[in-house]
Formats: sequence, structure tokens, C-alpha cells
Amino acid sequence: MKFIGLDLGTSSLKAILVDGDQRILGEHAVPLTVTRPQSGWSEQDPQSWCDAAITALSALSAAHDCSDVTGIGLAGHMHGATLIGKDDEVLRPCMLWNDTRSHAQAAAMDKTPAFRDLTGNIVFPGFTAPKVDWVRENEPNIFAQIAKVLLPKDYLRLFLTGEHVSEMSDAAGTSWLDTGKRDWSDDLLSACHLTREQMPRLVEGSAASGKLRAEIAAQTGLPQAIVAGGAGDNAAAAIGAGVVQDGTAFVSLGTSGVLFAANNGYRPDPVTAVHTFCHAVPDTWHQMGVILAATDALEWLSRLTGQTAAQLTGDLGPLQAPSRTLFLPYLGGERTPHNDANIRGQFLHLDQATDAQAAARAVLEGVTYAFADCQDALAATGTTITAVLAMGGGTRSRYWLDLIATTLNIQLQLPEAGDFGAALGAARLGMMASTDAGPEIATLPPIATTIDPTPALHDDLKAGHARYRKAYSVLKDL
Repeated sequence: MKFIGLDLGTSSLKAILVDGDQRILGEHAVPLTVTRPQSGWSEQDPQSWCDAAITALSALSAAHDCSDVTGIGLAGHMHGATLIGKDDEVLRPCMLWNDTRSHAQAAAMDKTPAFRDLTGNIVFPGFTAPKVDWVRENEPNIFAQIAKVLLPKDYLRLFLTGEHVSEMSDAAGTSWLDTGKRDWSDDLLSACHLTREQMPRLVEGSAASGKLRAEIAAQTGLPQAIVAGGAGDNAAAAIGAGVVQDGTAFVSLGTSGVLFAANNGYRPDPVTAVHTFCHAVPDTWHQMGVILAATDALEWLSRLTGQTAAQLTGDLGPLQAPSRTLFLPYLGGERTPHNDANIRGQFLHLDQATDAQAAARAVLEGVTYAFADCQDALAATGTTITAVLAMGGGTRSRYWLDLIATTLNIQLQLPEAGDFGAALGAARLGMMASTDAGPEIATLPPIATTIDPTPALHDDLKAGHARYRKAYSVLKDL
């Protein structure tokens, strides 16, 4: 038997094919584009996800024998509001996770205690519920036509299977889920002028949600495989990385940044701005500290300087103490720990000697300090992390890894194939849904390298983090 994992990312859709021993047999990626019609807006055309899936699945089928594909798992970027009408037509472009236009609606919802009490989270501007409420207030004709609200990967599921289904980990990021009970909250939906009938059916991420439609199977050369519930991107990455048992953790250096810890119980603490969500397997939850710009901050500097990210970070030498130059990576606001949609990025203490290399070092330090904020927020809930898997494109920079390990004073473990985390997690969920396998197949990956802190520089970086926190407190109201 073989299994496919589809990972719907912000910038690309990735598909991987694995065998019964979870060996990756093939992969294919299709780029996606984001439109930003106004400041703070971030949108995508859902049809592009469907086109990309057909391209990726067809490519796998053309290159490999896929006649015995049994299960398909889905992972996807969270919080997007995909609004569809009575005939499943898309009513408007999907507002993505990093769209912050609904900050006023989010703030109003967050003042209603039931949202934090039932969801275990602050209502962030990036979450789904305030986006839909923005549509209600600003595009009432669209709101009146809503038959279903689907998260991005769940719209892709609708295209692939014909089923309106979501699962617990992604649904927990909408502000409509009773996270402890793992069910939609009728009270929260009613507060947003919506009903349970406008929500998809819920399954666990490791359960079956439907089968590949006959016409899609014929078009791609695949059998009508079972499609698993799947997971939001971070929960899927955790399944792919084996971060399922209580106390295991990972740090993700992707477009955004995540410090993720698995929990065997429900431990909400909204005031910390830590996300507390359902995991993708039953009776398991997880916590996340989330920052909105990780490698995205480095890509911003790349555009500014005309140098690639690899050029900016490739010759930084051994880890050194921070200079006075300070970077706050709040290019599109921030989640943990500030829940601040209005704050923007800052460079402080620039002088004539500040060149592209010095600026790059400051950017890496600033993002690392943001991760240290997440670590402090998780610690406030009682979650202590001593070692984490390091994943995502930013792990190509050894300097950055040394910086994170030393600032957070934890050991980083670098997997051999970290780039396939969410897609592998999706494939594993496809395996669980279509066989008798359970969470035990979500094992830790082979570790290529472990990176320990540099004790001599920890105090210098701790002081840098203190300056960083003070800078935010001074600048946030300007």
C-alpha cells in the first residue's frame, strides 16, 4: 500500500508519496500566489488550490505506480475564510491567516468572555470568525449567501471528495469550536449570526472523511482512496515530526514561526496569547506560540538589499554577541505574546557601519527574541521545553540555529528530512484513516544533527532579549 500527503501552504502546494514503511517515494510542488489588495489584506483564489492539487497528484501518478494508493491526508494553512454558496460556488477570495483587516471585529468578540472560555484562546484578527464578521459588516450581500464556511484545506477536500468536512485541529483556530469538548459551539456561532448548518461536519484528523471522487481519480490516475480528516499545517507538521506525546516539541522556521508543544490534556491560558488547540489525533491537544514573520522577515530584508536569503546568512561566521542594532519583526503585527495587529517592524540603532550582513544578523536576532517571547508565554502555562525539533526553511542557516539554541537555552534536533514535515504528517494521517494504524506510527524522524547552546553567549543574548521587550513597550503606542 502507498499513501499521499497533500500540504496546502501559503506559497505552494506540496504532495508526497510514501510506502507502507513511510519512505518517501516521490514529491511534487506547485507554486501559489498571494494577493494584497490593501495594507493588512492577504487573499488567495481557492480555485488555484484545486488546480495545484490536480497538477501535483497527476505528476505523482505519472512518475510512480499509484494503483495501490489507499489513503490521502490533507494539511493546510489555518484560519482562512473560504465562503461558499448553496451550489458550492466560491463567493469571494479566501482571506488568509495573515490577513488582519478584521482587527476591530476580533477585539469586539474578545470582549465577550464566552469566546475565551469556550475556545481557550484570544480571538485573534487572523482567526476565521472575525474575518467572516468583517464580511457581514462590509460585504452584507456576500454574507447573506453563505451556505458553508470552510477552511482552506477543507475547501480542497470538498473539491476532491464532494464532502463538507473539517477536523478538530483546524476547527480550533476558527473561534467557533468548544476546544475542550471538540465540537462546534452553538452559542459562539449564534453570536456571529451563524448556525451549525453553515459549518462542516467534524471528524478527528486520523479518521476517514470521504473518498476521492471518481472523476478526480480518473483525471489524476489514482484509485478512489480514502481521504483522512487531516490537520492544520502545524498539527500536521507535528504528526510528521512525531510530536504527539506530552512534552515533545518543535520549532518551525517557516514564513511564520511556531513554537509547538504536545499535551495529553487541555491547558488553556488565553491571557498569554498562547494558542491552545486540539491535536490531529483523539484525546490530545497542543499549545503554540506563534509569530507572524520568521523567514518572511529575512525575505523582506532580501527584497530591500537585493541579496538572497542565502547570501545574507551564508557568511555570518561563528555565533557572536548582539550589537546595539535591534530589529523588531512585526512586519504585519504580532500574535504571541502581544496580540497586536497594529504594531509594525522597527530597525533601531542604525549607523554608518550597518551593512547588509549586520542587518541580517539583527533580523535573525529579532526573530529569535520573538521565539523567546513564545517560550516565556508557554512557561507561564506550566509547559517547560528542554529540547525541540527544528523544522522549516530557516534551518538552512546554522548561525540562526546556534542563535535560537543559545537564546532559548535548549537543544535543537535537526531532522534529516525536515522539509516534508506537514506533508509527511498528512500522509501518516491518510495511513491511519485507511488502515488499522494509530498514533503509534507518528514516530520521531532520524536526527541528522543536534545543536547545543553556547553558554558563554547566553547572558549577552538574554540581555538583548530584555532590550527587545523594552523596545516594544516604548514603541507600541507611537
